[in-house]
Amino acid sequence: MSKVCVVTGKGPVTGNKRSDSLRATRRTWNVNLQKVKVMVDGKPQTVKMSARALKTLKAQQGK
Repeated sequence: MSKVCVVTGKGPVTGNKRSDSLRATRRTWNVNLQKVKVMVDGKPQTVKMSARALKTLKAQQGK
């Protein structure tokens, strides 16, 4: 599986790491992915979901 959320489609973001002297070196920020069991077409399936999407889904279930 790749580093992409199946719900939101969020993936890694790239940019520059800056030192105290402002030298730029490339780096990536990865998504906070969690393995979660969800029902897909009536069957339980393990998917990788971002923590933000998981929090949103749990909040919607409570309503």
